[in-house]
Amino acid sequence: MTGRIFEYLEKYGFRKVVLCHNADVGLKAVIAIHSTDLGPACGGLRMWTYETEEDAIMDALRLGRGMTYKYAAAGVNLGGGKAVIIGDPKTQKTEALIRAMGRFIQSLNGEYRTGEDVGTTLDDMEVLYQETEHVITLPEYCGGAGNIGPATALGVQQAMKACAQEVWGSDSLKGRTIALQGLGAVGWPALEGLVKEGATVIVADIDEAKVERARREFAVTAVPPAEIHAQPCDIYGPYALGAVINDRTISELRCRIVCGSANNQLAEERHGTILQEQGVLYAPDYIANAGGTILDTDRMQKGGFNRERAWRNVARIRDRMTELIAMSKREKIPTWLAADRLAEQRLQMARHLRMI
Repeated sequence: MTGRIFEYLEKYGFRKVVLCHNADVGLKAVIAIHSTDLGPACGGLRMWTYETEEDAIMDALRLGRGMTYKYAAAGVNLGGGKAVIIGDPKTQKTEALIRAMGRFIQSLNGEYRTGEDVGTTLDDMEVLYQETEHVITLPEYCGGAGNIGPATALGVQQAMKACAQEVWGSDSLKGRTIALQGLGAVGWPALEGLVKEGATVIVADIDEAKVERARREFAVTAVPPAEIHAQPCDIYGPYALGAVINDRTISELRCRIVCGSANNQLAEERHGTILQEQGVLYAPDYIANAGGTILDTDRMQKGGFNRERAWRNVARIRDRMTELIAMSKREKIPTWLAADRLAEQRLQMARHLRMI
């Protein structure tokens, strides 16, 4: 573990980092708890391959901090955290591995709660639930909201409409060209929604089977994943992994709006400032992609899960994005900074109340 990890922990005030290891089942994982100011830390359980173990830890840290801001900005009374299992979900995931991870989560006594994420599924959450009660994302027959992908997709589409209104004076996406990167649990329902609204969609995914299905069902154009960000388009939508706006890609963008569901789209905060300087409107990821979180955590409100209320709150992401754009213009700051300030105001309020 190198110095940059401890520097990150100190800079952003992490509460706890837990390394999880079980050699018998091949488990190597990390749980990053950033904040519990608003409530227990919560964030998805990701399973992914990384070049180094340090990369996995840093990914968990960045994602965990992002969850703090997502919940704060969405008005949800939860803190931020993230868990990452190192491994290929297609070849290394087993019931024993997921259950072993569940025991580590249970050992934290509710300080961290989890749900599905990249590389994990609702079925995995049901297995995890056998070992820990601290699972937010569950199938409907287990008392959960079920598949949250469509809710996340709807929230992003609402954020796109707010951005479109600002850039073109109309919230309609009909006739707009959207470069959609990733056809997973969120990207696929996003594709369905955008095509339904009349957008022209260019797609990319590392899974050729998904790309072929998209071509077959929607007659979309497909390009290699390494080229999707550089396509001439109105909106570039990252729906897969993060850090896609970086020193290499930012000068190659040919869009007016960046808006997608991927977490941590900016490799560094300065890239959000550069986007503004280039005349590109950036929808901060944790504002745009909060739909699934809003749906998923509704069951924690008084009276339990209310689907109508939850979906109504998802649709309000458009209003939140509009408010954010107005704040960015009023204070002459990039949208990423405006989003952080909105979240920090709520976090500061929670810390103040605890001191009274």
